[in-house]
Amino acid sequence: MDIFLTSAFGPAVAVAHAREAERAGIGGVWLAEHHFVAYGQCPSATVLAGHVLAGTRRITVGTAACVLGSRHPVALGEEATLLHALAGERFQLGVARGGPWQEIEVLGRGLDHYRRGFAESLEVLLRWLSGAAEVRADGDFHRFGPLAVVPRPARPMPVRVAVTSGETAELAGRHGLPLLLGVHADDAEVVALVNRWAQAASAHGHDPAAADHARVRLAYPCPSRADGERELRANLPRWLAGIRAAVPVGGAPPGRDLAAHVEHLLRIQPVGPPQEVAAALAHSAETTGVRRQLCMVEAAGSPEATSDLIATLAALPAAWRLEAPDRASRLATA
Repeated sequence: MDIFLTSAFGPAVAVAHAREAERAGIGGVWLAEHHFVAYGQCPSATVLAGHVLAGTRRITVGTAACVLGSRHPVALGEEATLLHALAGERFQLGVARGGPWQEIEVLGRGLDHYRRGFAESLEVLLRWLSGAAEVRADGDFHRFGPLAVVPRPARPMPVRVAVTSGETAELAGRHGLPLLLGVHADDAEVVALVNRWAQAASAHGHDPAAADHARVRLAYPCPSRADGERELRANLPRWLAGIRAAVPVGGAPPGRDLAAHVEHLLRIQPVGPPQEVAAALAHSAETTGVRRQLCMVEAAGSPEATSDLIATLAALPAAWRLEAPDRASRLATA
């Protein structure tokens, strides 16, 4: 099991929660990246990842995700290879297209790059992380080189791609890159995206069975489902309202209706007694094939409640934690 942190209570609290997760036996912590909104206080997931890595010894630390719409792929590649040189496989890089928000104009390459340039930026990043001695680019948005790759990874670094659309799933599949799936998608949507990814991966010579896809979940063990729904209806609007402050560019549509979004999450996410939450997570893993689940612990509503939720999730029945494909044999011997 992994956890997902937006730094809703500040970066120092996020680091403390990551350390608590490691002590509790959680496998990984994944850090969101946002600009100019109160939903999270982490404008650089790589910077925060470095701090968490320095303060822990075992836990995996990933980015979920660094936004290529507001980052140069070479700069991100340099940061990623530096963290990999210091922490090895404990550091995991996830990237996203991002949204059509103000940050792409302030920090990135504008709306045209957001619409057309993600694939090119991803390809440049992958070349930088490939282990090549030097990299050049001659595209519509990136032209440079040759540049020496320093530090140079000894072997290609893995990258996950956040997806909300079939188009991006196909792009990730063509490169054989595993997916980061969002909390808003139900099992059926996840299956559709994974299948579309698998078709593209197979067509380009990649083994779909080898993929380590990950999915953000709102897993909320509590005494009863009614208790959980009551608490989440109180906590989620205050938290999610922060992301609605993102300023759109280019006539982008408004964000989701907040109340409707909360009700949607309550319908599709596992909330209730711990045994029921564990069973629901196991069922989703079996149905979708996505076994790495990143739990949004800050939905608990306060730093103290988040700490309690981390401990509760770590104590869930172990049978659902199915990160290998041989689920049936593991359950038979549990």
